[in-house]
Order: sequence, then C-alpha cells, then structure tokens
Amino acid sequence: MNNREISLVLGTAGHIDHGKTTLVKALTGVDCDRLNDEKKRGITIELGFAPLKLSDGRIVSLVDVPGHEKFIRQMVAGASGVDAVMLVVAADEGVMPQTREHLAILNLLGVSDGLIAISKADLVDEELLDLAIEDVADFVRGTFLEGKAIVPVSSVTGKNIPKLMEELSALVDRVKVRTRQGPFFMPIDRSFPISGFGTVVTGTAYRGQISPGMDVSILPLNRDVRVRSVQVHGSSVDVAWAGQRVAISLSGVSLEELSRGDIVCAKEIFRPTRCCDVELSLLSSSSEPLSHWQRVRLHVGTADVLARVSLFDKTKLLPGEKTVAQLVMEEDIVASIDQRFVIRFYSPLVTIGGGKILSPYGHKPKGKGAKEDYMDGLNHFLEAEDSEKRLEIQVHSHGILKKSDGVLALQELPEDLDKLAQSLEKRKKIVILSAGADYYVSWSEYSDLLERTVSFLHSFHKERPHQEGAIIDDLLTGPLKTVERRLARTFLDHLQADGVLVIANKNVVRLPDFAPQDDSAFFKDLDRFNAFCDEKEFQLPMIEEVQEGLGMKEKDFSRFLKDIRERGEASLVGGKYVLSQRVENKLLHILKEIKDNITIGTVRDITGSSRKYILPLLEYMDAKGFTRRVGEKRILLLQRLEKKSQ
Repeated sequence: MNNREISLVLGTAGHIDHGKTTLVKALTGVDCDRLNDEKKRGITIELGFAPLKLSDGRIVSLVDVPGHEKFIRQMVAGASGVDAVMLVVAADEGVMPQTREHLAILNLLGVSDGLIAISKADLVDEELLDLAIEDVADFVRGTFLEGKAIVPVSSVTGKNIPKLMEELSALVDRVKVRTRQGPFFMPIDRSFPISGFGTVVTGTAYRGQISPGMDVSILPLNRDVRVRSVQVHGSSVDVAWAGQRVAISLSGVSLEELSRGDIVCAKEIFRPTRCCDVELSLLSSSSEPLSHWQRVRLHVGTADVLARVSLFDKTKLLPGEKTVAQLVMEEDIVASIDQRFVIRFYSPLVTIGGGKILSPYGHKPKGKGAKEDYMDGLNHFLEAEDSEKRLEIQVHSHGILKKSDGVLALQELPEDLDKLAQSLEKRKKIVILSAGADYYVSWSEYSDLLERTVSFLHSFHKERPHQEGAIIDDLLTGPLKTVERRLARTFLDHLQADGVLVIANKNVVRLPDFAPQDDSAFFKDLDRFNAFCDEKEFQLPMIEEVQEGLGMKEKDFSRFLKDIRERGEASLVGGKYVLSQRVENKLLHILKEIKDNITIGTVRDITGSSRKYILPLLEYMDAKGFTRRVGEKRILLLQRLEKKSQ
C-alpha cells in the first residue's frame, strides 16, 4: 500500500444528475457507476468508491453516493462514514430538493467540514454562473459549509479541475484524521464472491485496525470468522485502519448469510442490541413534531431498520428541539458509541432528524425518579469529552464496575481500558481491585467501604477488647455484605497492603494500633460457665438461668455469650437453651455408644434427662449433620463426626 495513504474519507453529496459521478471520474479516473442499471439509467444507485490522489501524493478514499430521493438509504450508508464532504450543485439547476436533504443529513451525521463544487459550469454563461455561486452561498449560510470554498468546474472541459484539487488538498490538511486505536469496527456496505478469495465484504473502517490472519466477529449474525486477506483500493495490504475504504476476504461465512448492515468487528467487544440511548435532534424544517413511541425508519451505519422513539420526559419533540432519548429497534443492530444516525418518517419517507449514539445498550428506567436519574446520567455521558471520562462516569454510576462489563459498555479493548483505569486511579478517581478479574471501584464507594470497615473494627475492639480481632466472616456479613465475597476479601487484602488493618492467622482482622486486653478474666468466666453447665448437664439451662448463675449484668452477659459462641465454646439449642461444648461432646460420646438405637426414649434413659430437653437436643444434632432421623429413630453420620474430630 502507498505509504501516503491517510485515514480519511471524503464523500460526495447532491441532487440526482448534478454530475457527482462524472466529477469523481474526472478527479480519480474511476467510473463509480459499475452496475448495468446505473449505466442504462444514467444515475448512481449504489455506493461508488475511488482513491483520490492529491497533488502531493497523499491518497484519500472518495465515496460517491446516489442523489435520487429513492436511494436515500444508500446515501446515508455512504455518508455515515465520511470525514468531510464535497457538495455538488449543478450550475444549470442550482439548489434542488435532494441538495437540501443531503446537507441536512450530513449535518445530522456530524460532518463538519467540506467544500462546494459547482458542476456543469460549461453549460451556462458567466452571469448565470455567478448567480449559481451566489445561490449556493446563500443556501449554505448558517451551516458547516458557510465560508468554505466554492469552485465552479466542468468535468467535460476540465475547467478548474486543478483548482478543485488544490482546495481538496487544503480540506484534507485541516480535517483531523481518525485514530487507529481501539477495536476494529466496520459496517458492511457490499458483499460479493471473488474466485480464489471466497466471500469479500467492503466498507469504511470506523475504528481500529485489521490484518490478514485476525479472528473477527460478524454481528448481529454472531459468527466468528478468520480474515484471509485485506485490500485498500485494490491493493493487498498487511494492515488497514480506520478512515480507509477496506475490502476483506473472509473464511467461515457464506455470501448468503451476509447482508448490508452487518458489522465486521473485534471479538468480544461489541454485541447486538435493540435499545440505544441517544442524543436526538429534530430538524427545524420538519413538517410536524415527533411523538413519543412514534415509529420511524432508522439509518445507522449501513443498517436500515424500523424503530420506536422513546421520549423520557415529554410526549412530543418539536421541530428544532434536541433531547436525550431512546431508540427501540424492531430487529437487532450493532452500534458504536458516538456513531451518528438519521431517522425518517415511516410514511412518507422524509428525513426528520438524527443524532448520535450515547450508549448502544439502553434499558428502560421505571418510575419518574428513575427516569430523571437516567436522563442525568445520559447528559453526563453527552458532556464526556473522551473515553477516560466515560469510564469515570460508568464507575461512579455503578459504584463497582467489573472490567469485563466496562469493556462491553465502553467498547474498548481490555488493554486500552486498563490504561484508562490506571490514569483514573492515579488521579484518585477510582481504585482498581483484582479478584480473579479486575474491578473498578469509584473513589466515593471505596471511601464508604473503608469508613464502614474501620468503624466496624473500632466498635468490635471496644466491645470485645480481650479478643484478638473480628473474624473475616463478621466483616463479609457486616459492613461488606453488599460486596461480592471474593471482591470483599480482595478489598481487605488491599487495606492490609495500605496498612489500614492487619489480617492475622488468615482469618482474624484487627486495626494496626489495637492490642487485645488480658484474657485471664474472660477465661475465669469461661471456667465458671463450664462448671455451671456441667452441673446442669443434660437438664439444659435457659439463657436467663446462665446469666443469673454467673451473676453478670445483661449487657456483659450478652457480650460474653456472643464471644463463647464465636469461639465454639457454646451453642444455642431451640433458640433458648445454652449448650456448652463440653456437654455437647458428652452427648456425642453417648450417641456413638448407642449407635443403631438412637431414640428419644433411649437417650432420655441414659442421660437421666427428660423429653423436654432431649427432643431439642436431638433436633440440634440433626441440624448440625451429626444425625439423621429415619422414622422414630436416628442414625449416626459417622463421616461427619470423623471430620469434626480431625
């Protein structure tokens, strides 16, 4: 490929029979009317493409679009991928209906630079030519073409063709070329077989790069295929990139499976959708308002589908108004963030508005408050100047965003998303946590989790100063209960690395400046507790009896009971009886001796207790998995007991 090839696409626009295709041939030597019907009828029906070589050797792609009103679909498909435009107006006819519609469409598609060629200058005298130039200048006033070059030309005589080439070079100089970064994304505008190459698709690459040997996806077909070869302007290349007209030979897909509107794209980055969040503008020239849930024809990329317009906060959008809204499609499409689109009335087919995609994956907010919050989020997205800001907004909105979800939501390569996240982390906007997969945590969410965790440990140490610290499960079911367990554990490890807390023995968490008090008093109380329970043995004491027997105040006893339960020294039976571990072990020994004849009566007789206590005790053993009831008897689950003793 010529190393002067640049990432930029120029498009033509204008009324039917105003000489666009003839002018393209005069500039490039390429006849874009390739179909028999086009030759017979003398009009362009399908998109045409040609390489435009500028005087300094640079090469840009030139797209020739149909001018007939019946082929607006094809025009939009071609214009969707252009960076600048050459508006063609015939000197002998001037501004015509499709001239107006094409300019409106170009504006909706975000085209912001170009020039004007007054074609067929050889067919009028100087006076009429001056009037045509004046007419065009008035027509483009207030648009992106105001003040741009107007060049009268003749494709027949060659008049001013060199001048037009100079202006095209100047246009290319001032138009920003597309970045080659990001995942590959190319709407298919043509597909055809070539002997020896298989299935070939063409289009304008919107994003990224593509090379032979790459694995890509075709959506919404949901087919993964291999790239056999890549061409730009008829020449095989090792790599093609955004802003170029690209032909791709594919293996693993047949021609019959493909259609215009399909997308060739990087794997696992994009996905089909039927609901997009958008910024929507209604043309001031629209003959009527746009109603909520009105059916429209949507043109996005090379796709042409029916859709409904969902307005969040109004019943109608008036001509000239702009708002955030949703498009709900009747079939799957694939869209890219910031991609431009056009909508037309379903009937009659008239262009009425358009805008850009804010998020390809919208969902319906329920309730007035939810709608307002959703709109606020979309407006923030609208104001975001780059992908880094979008990631910040996404993380802030979710609180915690899984990296894989971020890749899909922002349509960024994983490695590029990493760079964005690292930049945000440096600016203390987010915190990156790794738990098998990366998670991005907003600074506010991180700060809240930190405060809750530290506050919990402060209270724990104050209430139980004799304990070394809280067990991790206390934190996972307490201040971190809203966080996925694996991520919560990673969060605690992160805090330990930052010196915020200490994790001892892999399971006990404490603040770094905390030292447990002498446990001697606690163990004295534990000895008294065990002696009390040993005396009662299988006549299980109630909670209140234990408190009274130990002579503790209610608050102190409540704390003591919680501690001994957490340490495995005691359990509650039936929600009201206290069972010491020592008495439990005695009962297990008895059950092992009985073995095959475990009944309420047998256990009652051996223990010298009563049914009042034995029934809840056996039900407790069932719940712990040490026994299982079979009819009136119970069997001993020796495997579970052996595991306990290990």
